[in-house]
Amino acid sequence: MHRYYVNKKALTNGTHEVHRLGRRFLPKSEHRICIGLFNNVQEAIKKALKTHPTAKCCPSCLEYDRRNIR
Repeated sequence: MHRYYVNKKALTNGTHEVHRLGRRFLPKSEHRICIGLFNNVQEAIKKALKTHPTAKCCPSCLEYDRRNIR
């Protein structure tokens, strides 16, 4: 399982990106909220959508998850 975060700051299009701990685009601690431990980003997005209706996965984290699914 991996820890995921949602960015407190929305992008210019209003999207709040979800990031996986350890990935290069993870926001600084003051700009993120931990949403918990999940097996994959899809589970993390479901949780993030409850508090951030515009949540989407960071493209880098999504690609990483797709390449590393076992």
